[in-house]
Amino acid sequence: MFQVDSKTKGLDVYRVGGAVRDTLLGWPVVDNDWVVVGATPEAMQQRGFKPVGRDFPVFLHPDTAEEYALARTERKSGHGYGGFDVYASPDVTLEEDLSRRDLTINAIAQRCDGVLTDPFNGQRDIEQRLLRHVSSAFSEDPLRVLRTARFLARYAHLGFAIAPETLQLMHDVSRSGELSHLAAERVWVETEKALGEPNPDRYFAALNDCEALNAWWPELADEAVLERAFKAMALEGVAQVAIESSLPLAHWRYALLVSVLNDAQREALAVRLRLPNAVTQLARHVALSMDVVAASLTDERVLHWLERLDGWRKPVQVNAQLQLIKHLSEKTVEPLSRAWHAAQCVDPQVLLREGYRGAALGKALRECRQQAVASALFNQR
Repeated sequence: MFQVDSKTKGLDVYRVGGAVRDTLLGWPVVDNDWVVVGATPEAMQQRGFKPVGRDFPVFLHPDTAEEYALARTERKSGHGYGGFDVYASPDVTLEEDLSRRDLTINAIAQRCDGVLTDPFNGQRDIEQRLLRHVSSAFSEDPLRVLRTARFLARYAHLGFAIAPETLQLMHDVSRSGELSHLAAERVWVETEKALGEPNPDRYFAALNDCEALNAWWPELADEAVLERAFKAMALEGVAQVAIESSLPLAHWRYALLVSVLNDAQREALAVRLRLPNAVTQLARHVALSMDVVAASLTDERVLHWLERLDGWRKPVQVNAQLQLIKHLSEKTVEPLSRAWHAAQCVDPQVLLREGYRGAALGKALRECRQQAVASALFNQR
């Protein structure tokens, strides 16, 4: 149940979507979405609501800033996520608005007195732990393939599975080529969210099951590669690494996932997804650290690792990787930490006072750092 306020009093307003679903599941509700039936844009603005919808009428509540959308229907008119004509009018019913939604568990509305409107049996599917499409219109929006896989990543530990008929529709969308019309940024948004869920591997596994990996992640579309990627991503302690480094857990998981790829594959994936620079760089750094852990420690190898991490200018990047390596290999992290500390103690000012300049200074500085690293590694042995 919820209370109406002075701005919504007299409106036929319903809480919809995720807030209702997660309340029924006992899952934390992050934010509320609302649908208003029988209203016009002019009426909403007269009440002080601020219009923000570019493609359809959505308004922000003047006090809570929560989104209130007018009831609407959609008709496919083009490719991709945005290829729809939207019809919003006071004559659109609540049931018609719910019918355009992706999954039955997201197509439940709640009135202020707590009464639920559930025309597609979403409550039954919650009880049966099924992710099921509302209608065949599911296949008109390729983004729903990714969203369904993301919901599986969120709720798999509660026993949820994708309904066989919905998985078949996901297959059909993959084979139609519609996934290629999605914007890379939208694909990354869904993927990033999935990587933050309790079971991110289920996102990629579901996409692999319906052949969707081929469209955006062909480098991972191999059972053996995917198995190794899942094992890498499941590193125990990665959540603690994220906290200690102040970098998002989703970004660490992505970097671990693609660490099993070669450099060219990893870079191609970053370009295709138009990843943020910070994510691309973290993936490079994690791959470097994986290589260091897998090989014997030599002064040249360790120095190269520090240089590639840009440690002299950005020591925080080395420290973040040391936090990761602590969970990858306890026997490796201590000598690396000693070598890093020793290399940091090399003072360029000493060399400047000795008369080194330009390229000669750079060469001498590197030699001193390599000697410091070698000494640290030797002493550790």
